[in-house]
Amino acid sequence: MRTVNYIRVSDESQIEGNSLAAQERLFNELCKSRGWQAVGIYREEGRSAHVDSINKRPVFKQLLEDAAKDKFDAIVVHTLDRWSRNLSVTLESLKILAQNDVGLISITENIDYSTPQGRLFIQMLGGFAEYFSGSLGTHVRKGQGERARGGRHLGGIPFGYRSCWSGKDGQRVLQCDPEHPGGVHTVDAEGRAIKGLFEQYAPGTTSTASLAIWLNEQGFRTRNTKRLPTANGGETIEPRFFTNASVRVILHNQFYAGIVKHKEETFPGQHEPVISTELFETVQVALRKNSGRSSTIGRRPTRPYLLKGIARCVHCGMNLWAQTYQNGNQYYREHRASRSHGECPAKGGSIPCSIPDEQIGKMFSSIVLPDDWERRVLAKIVHQDEAARIIGERERVKEKLRRLGKAFVDGLFDDVAYHRQKKSLEYDLESLLIPEVDAAKEAGRLLADIPMLWAGATLQERHQLLTTVLDAVYVDMKGSRSIVSVKMKPVFQAVLGATSRDCVNNVALIAG
Repeated sequence: MRTVNYIRVSDESQIEGNSLAAQERLFNELCKSRGWQAVGIYREEGRSAHVDSINKRPVFKQLLEDAAKDKFDAIVVHTLDRWSRNLSVTLESLKILAQNDVGLISITENIDYSTPQGRLFIQMLGGFAEYFSGSLGTHVRKGQGERARGGRHLGGIPFGYRSCWSGKDGQRVLQCDPEHPGGVHTVDAEGRAIKGLFEQYAPGTTSTASLAIWLNEQGFRTRNTKRLPTANGGETIEPRFFTNASVRVILHNQFYAGIVKHKEETFPGQHEPVISTELFETVQVALRKNSGRSSTIGRRPTRPYLLKGIARCVHCGMNLWAQTYQNGNQYYREHRASRSHGECPAKGGSIPCSIPDEQIGKMFSSIVLPDDWERRVLAKIVHQDEAARIIGERERVKEKLRRLGKAFVDGLFDDVAYHRQKKSLEYDLESLLIPEVDAAKEAGRLLADIPMLWAGATLQERHQLLTTVLDAVYVDMKGSRSIVSVKMKPVFQAVLGATSRDCVNNVALIAG
């Protein structure tokens, strides 16, 4: 009899341990003892058997498709819960096997689906497996609540800490003698970096992007546990560069202040905090302020403008003011009082809002991504060469800043020109980040839908789209009296940079 082995684990620790190897070894021993011909092994890693659809388990789906092609006579599993813990999936998959005269054999339960008695028994066990999985989830949630009340961490241990325990061959081994309070301890270098992050952000003058750069330049990487795609079409679990999003997650995490959170409740943690609760609260205020969502300052209705907050003067780099005159005409204008140094060549200049508004509308209405944009984006941003390119570009910009400072000291630049170029280079530094895979996917989907969204959006909704995608729109009010360039947020730059030249040209329609 031709047999295949289906082996599955849903937990990363099982993948790294001996669970897969153990299931495979028992299969080979069974085939040898019964004289069966082993013709293949189907391995499914990191997939739960409690999903409600066969399509959510690609290897499992392929196994059933191969069963219909007469590639084997029976399937061997270690236990029935390796096959499925969802009754509907169990019944649907067993129906497919029955239609193609393929048997299912469980080593542990010692049952064979090829017999009528086995068919009845496996359906009963399938129902029990689904009940057990749901019951287990209830007990897990209850246990998590008790663990939080006891001040012990839940889920993954955040950057800056390590567990006092390690897992090997299904056994927990204590690594610290004695165990630290809460079962976790700080990692000295990472703990100092976390404290530095909070202290730098607390005044509210530092961006999360610059903090991500600071961490990356010191050699720190995230503790990524997701399976991410590689450039050659595979998947990998490896540390990633910090981004502004991952830094924000750290700054919002109460665990660093010695607090454990479960759902909406917080409890004093047993672990050693790396920052004070006062510093944590100060940072939360700064985060709300910088995101424009302060809970202490109410919103006041303001007149809507499409480019409000992102329109900048191309000459001095400062934000433009939006204003409506008594006759109803609206203008973006350079406001001399908003500059902290020097005079702008376009001082006091203005431009009707309709001119740049129409230009930006043409740009957003003409964005088109190629059909395979997602493959191109993933292949580029996960490739080590791209990370090296961004790091190299950052070094070149920093070198330009250094030379600019030296030239200013030597008297080669006046104060106005120096500050203007310095600000421009600092903006470039903040944009040179390596985007996260999930963020890039979301950015690509938004860009693909923008022409449709733009057509049906109100002025306020269009403004929200612009502020989501763009960092700045540079307007020349002295020469061309038009938009001369736009600056996209890093993750959207990554999407456009990885896709076709046609898409980039669409963006450049109004920039040349």
